Amino acid sequence: MRYALRKLGLLVLTLWAAVTLNFVIPRLMPGSPADAAIAKLAQNGPVTPSVQAAIEAQLGVPGGSIWDQYVTYLNNVIHLDFGVSYTFFPQQVSELVAGALPWTLIMVGAVTVVAFVLGTLIGIGAAWKRGTWMDSLPTVAGSFLSAFPYFWTALLIVFFLGYVLGWFPTSGAYSATAVPNLSWEFLGDVLYHATLPAVTILITSLGGWILGMRNTMINTLGDDYVTFAEANGLRGRTVAIRYAARNAILPNLTGFGMALGGVVGGSLLVEQVFAYPGVGYLLFNAVTNQDFPLMQALFLMITVSVLLANFLVEILYGVLDPRTRR
Repeated sequence: MRYALRKLGLLVLTLWAAVTLNFVIPRLMPGSPADAAIAKLAQNGPVTPSVQAAIEAQLGVPGGSIWDQYVTYLNNVIHLDFGVSYTFFPQQVSELVAGALPWTLIMVGAVTVVAFVLGTLIGIGAAWKRGTWMDSLPTVAGSFLSAFPYFWTALLIVFFLGYVLGWFPTSGAYSATAVPNLSWEFLGDVLYHATLPAVTILITSLGGWILGMRNTMINTLGDDYVTFAEANGLRGRTVAIRYAARNAILPNLTGFGMALGGVVGGSLLVEQVFAYPGVGYLLFNAVTNQDFPLMQALFLMITVSVLLANFLVEILYGVLDPRTRR
């Protein structure tokens, strides 16, 4: 309990620091948040002070002292109020994020968990059967798959399976004529559209989990306690899972925590290639159009998700390895 409370206190402190930095950094940039919108409007003619004041009022440009702005900002963060998006004006940033987040969690999140579980199990089997074809095949395949970047694999898949063969749709989260609902027909359409981006993420991430788990597992199999367990006549599966894999999985859990936190950020390049309406696609549009309120909300959400994922991993560390609680 003391270990969990200590980690929780560190999490709260880190969250406060992340929220504060998200407030300070945009204000260190020159100009006001409305300058980008005013600059675009000025291309069609001079902007009068009254028009500038109206734009600043519509976009919610903060006023008052820096302390008043900070208090207002914290209150807005608590109520998930990040203002109005410049790109999708006059839509609220919170509405845009709420609309994009489920698509990323469904597609990227599910694939990340599947890749981690599948890669970890294959890595355990490869290390336990080291020197055989059950070790060579996953190792070579994992090294081969890890060499391909996300965007390049996505372009190949969308070209051959989408355009040449025409087996799968190449963009969107569902058909243009479909109406979102909870029917099996619509859910099947969503899975059909998510197939190509999901396969891309699975192919490019699976190799890393396999190689990481295999290498750590091989090192663990040489430890004395594993040799002692084998000498006592324990079953091979018991030694592999309960003794070796339990300790070997700890470094993989750290990577999984980072990957799980990064799920909220979405796979920006993959979502961009497939025009998938997730958080990554939304972030790309925000950066391209200098949409500061939307960028600020997305960066804060990604940071908080990574911190929460790391907190859960540290708690799991304490359960699997009691030495970390000291």
